[in-house]
Amino acid sequence: MVGFKNRYMVMEIFLDPNKELPVDDPIILTLFNVSKAIKDSIFINFGECGLASSLGSFQGEQLSIWCSLYFWWSSLCHMHDVCVVKYVNPTTKVCVIRASREDYQKLWSAISLVSSIGNCPAFFNLLDLSGSIKACRKSAMSCEEAKFKQYKLGKGVEVTDELNQQMHNCLERIKVLEH
Repeated sequence: MVGFKNRYMVMEIFLDPNKELPVDDPIILTLFNVSKAIKDSIFINFGECGLASSLGSFQGEQLSIWCSLYFWWSSLCHMHDVCVVKYVNPTTKVCVIRASREDYQKLWSAISLVSSIGNCPAFFNLLDLSGSIKACRKSAMSCEEAKFKQYKLGKGVEVTDELNQQMHNCLERIKVLEH
């Protein structure tokens, strides 16, 4: 039996540093925020049918249109039913996104058209596209290490043990990524 063919995208997220955010409403990147921004972009740019056909990719299995429409409707109500985003690091802003081989180009174009996450202007940059989780993990690990070194240099002060532990936890989450 042939397994479900996936594509994995390692992406970095750029948030607009010039945007003045209220103190009581900071933007924190989570699986939920990023996933919602991508689904909203698919809905805006490809409509209901585009979103419904992509939901099979989000779920990791082939779904009929009716089943997809049901998940689309429930995702508008609950938004936690669909998870295309496998990993997000709020410190380095690196994320891993899985898509089916058939839908990855549509998903990639929708991600390119994302203009905000929450109320903060944002855009995505593709760092790597791979066909296996093993290659994705390797690429994500090297990107994370490089971005964390850059983050430490940008801070200009000594990094706390708490931040080092948080980064170590993120690297461990990458190591255990599954399809």
